[in-house]
Amino acid sequence: MNLTKNFTLAEMTKSETALRLGLENEPNEQQLSALKALAENVLQPIRDHFGKGVKVNSALRTLPVNRAIGSGDNSDHVRGQAADIEIPGVANAELAKWIVDNLDFRQVILEFYTPGIPDSGWVHVSYVAEDNKKQVLTATKRDGKTVYLEGLVA
Repeated sequence: MNLTKNFTLAEMTKSETALRLGLENEPNEQQLSALKALAENVLQPIRDHFGKGVKVNSALRTLPVNRAIGSGDNSDHVRGQAADIEIPGVANAELAKWIVDNLDFRQVILEFYTPGIPDSGWVHVSYVAEDNKKQVLTATKRDGKTVYLEGLVA
């Protein structure tokens, strides 16, 4: 099933963790609606702008899948509102900055990016039409713990 011209439901629900553990990762109606809104309002415009395929590392994660990877129950991924993405050949810091400067979003997190290593980390982006607060963060590790810094720190 296509959500947009370039994004399918299969790529938005693919989960190695779900496959490995035998967990279901199929959306309910609300999650499907959220995935479609994310694809239409964020992912497809990114694809159109850069003219390159957008690699979706993780989008929908049902609650059991989300718990299996150690993420919190309130993650936007659980509601189908978020995707962790990369574009081969485009620095993740550049991708994050373009989203911040050009799109409506709930949250952008430049996760575990190392300056000077363009393909390090990934970009987490979420979209919730009624709650697009445009929060911008950078996630990094300090003393073995994940720390969130305000803004894009790259």
